[in-house]
Amino acid sequence: MTTGAGRYGIRAEALTVAGWAGPLNYDDDTAKFSAVVRSWERRFGARVVAVGFSTLHLSVAAPPMNEEDALLVAAEHFAFCPDNVWQGDRPYTLAAYAGRITGAHSWDFWWD
Repeated sequence: MTTGAGRYGIRAEALTVAGWAGPLNYDDDTAKFSAVVRSWERRFGARVVAVGFSTLHLSVAAPPMNEEDALLVAAEHFAFCPDNVWQGDRPYTLAAYAGRITGAHSWDFWWD
């Protein structure tokens, strides 16, 4: 398994290998986050395009395109990074967040 740059960005495993600590205020086990991003790579064509001190930015080739699918993905995003819902755009609901990610080709996460 490679941990270097993939065709469209950094592979999920590189987050752990590089020692990225972005979600430290939420959970200090980066391997868990790499595992989730790896799942999104397979299912949605997600690729890491940038990381910061407490941020993660993904490009998404095949985002959920309907409300039902987006609500399921929104629940995953909430478990991964609750701040996206609790401190994102109003209204602070899972359904509203699902609406924002429907058809979105970029997913951004930040941990406060």
